[in-house]
Amino acid sequence: MESLMGKIKSKRAVIGIVGMGYVGLPLAVEFAKKGFKVYGIDLLQEKIDSLKKGRSYIIDVKNEEIQKIIKNRNFIPTTDYSVVKKVDCISIAVPTPLQKSKDPDVSYITSAMNSIRNHLHKDMLVVLESTTYPGTTRELIADEIEKEGYKVGRDIFVAFSPERVDPGNIKYNTKNTPKVIGGVTKKDTNLAVELYSQVIERVVPVGTPEEAEMVKLLENTFRAVNIGLVNELAVMCHRMNIDMWNVIDAASTKPFGFMPFYPGPGIGGHCIPLDPMYLSWKAKMYDFYNRFIELSSDVNTNMPRFVVGKVAEILNKRKKSINGSKILLMGMAYKKDIDDLRESPSFEVYHLLKEDKAEVTVIDPMVNSFIDERGDHKKIKVLNSITEKQLKDFDCVILLTNHSKFDYRWYAKHSRVIFDTRNGFKGISGKNIIKL
Repeated sequence: MESLMGKIKSKRAVIGIVGMGYVGLPLAVEFAKKGFKVYGIDLLQEKIDSLKKGRSYIIDVKNEEIQKIIKNRNFIPTTDYSVVKKVDCISIAVPTPLQKSKDPDVSYITSAMNSIRNHLHKDMLVVLESTTYPGTTRELIADEIEKEGYKVGRDIFVAFSPERVDPGNIKYNTKNTPKVIGGVTKKDTNLAVELYSQVIERVVPVGTPEEAEMVKLLENTFRAVNIGLVNELAVMCHRMNIDMWNVIDAASTKPFGFMPFYPGPGIGGHCIPLDPMYLSWKAKMYDFYNRFIELSSDVNTNMPRFVVGKVAEILNKRKKSINGSKILLMGMAYKKDIDDLRESPSFEVYHLLKEDKAEVTVIDPMVNSFIDERGDHKKIKVLNSITEKQLKDFDCVILLTNHSKFDYRWYAKHSRVIFDTRNGFKGISGKNIIKL
């Protein structure tokens, strides 16, 4: 019988990927393009139906790519976990959100593992990619496998490899972003390294799953803390009447020892708002309290309130209140040129304005609608474009996402007043433009 390592090297290994989202789908595409047979597993029938029709719902994956690998029968989307008994290597890439209490919600990992365990077999590699706290791979994957009578490192092999996905990044993608891998044993690591080396240009092994889990948390905690710092400084500079954006531009001229981070209405996406809290939660089990993480979370979480407070100030100077004012929000996605709404601070700004009885309209060239989860749960329509006449009706325009498809000079010319929270109006002058 051909060994698992031999199957991987010859591309005869059958791959299973659980979770057809921003992480799982691009990874599945890369394996299928290299000639592996890939089962893409997701419980959302809507996603599976879309993929079977050759339609991608991920900005980084083109329809043509899906259609080609479906036609070649290298990619088989399904909701049926029983296909796991056919696979040699399986990657778990499911969401890891936070509960309202800010505690980790690993229910998606647990659910996936419960569905997989009935179809486990010898000579199988299981890799967890979902971002989580150190110890998860051992506790929720390896230990559960051994409860089924298998020996990890001998019968079934287990590793952790943190996803590093940046939606909309035109330079770095799944293929050319280095991949960190840590296995339970050295053999587990070697097998996972060989697997991912088939589709990723550089693979970086580390000593344990816990080290690999910590890598991801360090990366995003570093960003969250520094964004929190610059957001706090932006609030301070506002009081001191100092242009924070000019300060950052000047500081960025230093060729060493400085990395620019930028203020904004808050932080969003699948990583930065959530991952540091996983680390903070786990650290408390060791009587260690991450003050940097807690402080940065507090600063970043309160930025939407600062934005709304600033809007109230802007309107007050024009003898208006938020109550009854017509306000246009530019951008619902958490960053430019993507359609990703996960954890976007724009939602909090929207809800706070609605609570203050503002008449809020949203425009975003990448998004058609969203669900008002704090209101009546109805679908809220999002404008993709606007006319000059419509724009002049608004008392205030708030730039929340600086999409490249926004014509800033046109907005600067026709808006009564613009509150720029993302410096999208950089280099465009006008008394009606007010910066964060």
